This record gives sequence, structure tokens and C-alpha cells, in this order.
Amino acid sequence: MAYIIVFGNEKGGSGKSTTAMHVLTALLRSGFKVGAVDLDLRQRTLGRYIENRIEYVRKTNVTLPQPQLGEMPSADELDMMDGEEAKLVAFQKAILSLDEENDFIVVDCAGSHSSLAELAHAMADTLVTPMNDSFVDFDLLARIDLETTAVTGPSVYSEMVWEARKARAETGARPIDWIVTRNRVGAQNMHNKRKVGAALKDLSRRIGFRLAPGFSDRVVFRELFPHGLTLLDIKDVGGGSLNISNVAARQEVRDLVAELNLPGVEVTF
Repeated sequence: MAYIIVFGNEKGGSGKSTTAMHVLTALLRSGFKVGAVDLDLRQRTLGRYIENRIEYVRKTNVTLPQPQLGEMPSADELDMMDGEEAKLVAFQKAILSLDEENDFIVVDCAGSHSSLAELAHAMADTLVTPMNDSFVDFDLLARIDLETTAVTGPSVYSEMVWEARKARAETGARPIDWIVTRNRVGAQNMHNKRKVGAALKDLSRRIGFRLAPGFSDRVVFRELFPHGLTLLDIKDVGGGSLNISNVAARQEVRDLVAELNLPGVEVTF
């Protein structure tokens, strides 16, 4: 069966789709077959990314490795479906359509709670939760004391992950490897950066996730979206040599993929 990597949290703007697309491209460039399902059926950032990539290849005849995009009903079609079960069945069908032909399946969840997100989390072999480096995003994971910043308890999202882990354990499947990445870690405000880091380390021990390096706030992570490209594709599309910032960005992708410790994956891109 394909190994399922789910990118999820319940907050928008944390870089889920950007991180998913770069990990997906890294796996393609490492020689793996990769399927993808976009569960954010209104914004469809990952789905649009892949469609843009297909269109770019069609127009330019440049050879690029392509993922297989699993079909999901549109948001309007899902709204018309009778009950939540129909939505879950549609997602399961999308996964099954990708399972036999791919080594990995990347699932990008919407930045909100839903039954689809619950099922996706329960199906995850690896769960990646990107967050911006602030206590605003930290609240996604846990409640803190306002004066001491000490962790006082898990958030509703962490409780959902706990329920997904229990549901998965009941099926006898391998445990979920939960990884939290810190995106947009800035050089400024070092005091706040240290406080967030200390709180995350404490929380990781308490509720059982691993911390991994995320992506800095670099233009190259966003500017290639209209073409469906990532910085890993620049050389193949005649983009010339990478500048210093792009080289640093590529290393960030390498570091993240290495930290995910996916089965059979060696960082060769």
C-alpha cells in the first residue's frame, strides 16, 4: 500500500500547501511515484498547483516529473451530498484510485475542522503540521498560561490528533508519526523565538510529536505557483543557476525531507 503523508492543522496561512508541494516534488525527483489529494475543496491550493504544473508542461514541452491528482467532488457538489458519509466515501475512493500505482500519497487538508480532516488524520502514516513561529499559531496545539507561557493543556486540534491515533491503533495499523514544523522563523525578536521554541519542546514531550525545521519566508517558495513549479524545478526549466537565497531554500527542503524519515527515501535532489 502507498505510504500516506497528511499535511494538516486547523489554521489557514501556516504553509501547509506550500510545504506539501515541495515535499511532493522532492519525492518525485527522488524517483518515487506520488499521488495527491486536496481536501481544501474551496481554495484548492495544492490541486491548482498541480494543474498549473500540468498546463506548464503542455505549453512548454519541458519534461517534469508529475504527481497523480486524485479526483474529489467540487465544494458545491459536496455541499449537495446527503450527509457526511458521502463525503467520506468520496475521499476513500480518491485514495483507493491512487493506492496501487503510487509509492506515496500526499493529502492536503483545509485549515478548518471537518469529518474529512478527521478521516485523513486517522489514515496518516506521517502527519505534518506546519505552524508559523508565534504564540498565535502555538494556540493551535496547546493552551498556555498568559503570564508564564507554561503549557496548561492540549488544544482541540491536538485532541483530534489523539483521537485519530486511537482510531488507528484500533485497526492495528502502524502508529502515526506526528511532526510539527516551524515556518517563517525570523532572525528578529529572538526572545519570542526562544520562548516559542522552549514551549514547543515541552509540548512535544507531553503529547508526542517531533519537531522539524520548516521553511523561511522566502519569495521563491511562492513565486513559482502560477507555473506549478518549485525551486527544485528551476534548473530544468532554464532558470539558470540558483542564487544564494534559492540555495538556502533548497537546503531547507532537504533538511525537512531528511527529518521526515520516510521509508526508502534518501535525500538526493
